[in-house]
Amino acid sequence: MASERDVELRDGRRLRVHDTGDTGAPTALTVVWHHGSPQTGALLEPLVAAVAVRRIRVVSYGRPSYGGSTPNVGRDVASAAGDVEQVVDALGVDRFAVMGASGGGPHALACAGVLSGRVVGAVCLAGIAPYESSPDWFAGMISPGGLRAAVLGRAARARHAETEEFDEESFTSLDWAALNGPWKSLGEDAVRAGSAGPDGLVDDDIAFVSPWGFELGRVAAPVLLVQGGEDRVVPPAHAERLLRLCPTAELWLRPRDGHVSVLGAVPVALDWLLSSVSHATHGG
Repeated sequence: MASERDVELRDGRRLRVHDTGDTGAPTALTVVWHHGSPQTGALLEPLVAAVAVRRIRVVSYGRPSYGGSTPNVGRDVASAAGDVEQVVDALGVDRFAVMGASGGGPHALACAGVLSGRVVGAVCLAGIAPYESSPDWFAGMISPGGLRAAVLGRAARARHAETEEFDEESFTSLDWAALNGPWKSLGEDAVRAGSAGPDGLVDDDIAFVSPWGFELGRVAAPVLLVQGGEDRVVPPAHAERLLRLCPTAELWLRPRDGHVSVLGAVPVALDWLLSSVSHATHGG
């Protein structure tokens, strides 16, 4: 059963951490999960089920202002690496993999780029690419208003949040099927995160459209990008740009998936991580 605790950081902030734990049995791998925007960081049922049968320990945490974690206004994407390093140190974990979905994708990649000696592999599902001041960056997004406001600064993004409403057209029929089925816990968690206020989402969006604080070209660990071809939230062009920027990346395009249904790839992506770690360990 997953446990929950607060980890105090060196600057006095606290992060709410969720952990399937060390059961005493041999563990094949520890994976740090980076949640989407907005989420609380609580472990989701399909993820817990997938790691349990693979002897994987999964650790998740709420990014600042999410799920009980202390705010950190002005954070960049790379700041997640410093936070995660302190979390895994507190848990006694040395080397680990990272996996992030949607807004968690860039933060997982940040760990791979900054903590290169400790991160053994990374998976990014439906992750946004670094911002570029071109209309093409927004192309294919059904509802880019929050990100467009973020380009104008935090005050503008916060004002947008006052009247922001989710556009149901952002999700495909397969996305809605996933939310009404295996990933129902994700939708419920997003509602909990949203009811706590918009600060985490605002800070995420500001971080996405600002310099990330690390170079994707310096990522040394193997990286798997998983992208839905029908994604209306983070369009496929973002995965293609990440692939160009990250020298160790490979791309799995799932042509019929949208932004949520692509999470059906989580089990096989975990298998990919296990295979990559085994390959590196045995020098294959």
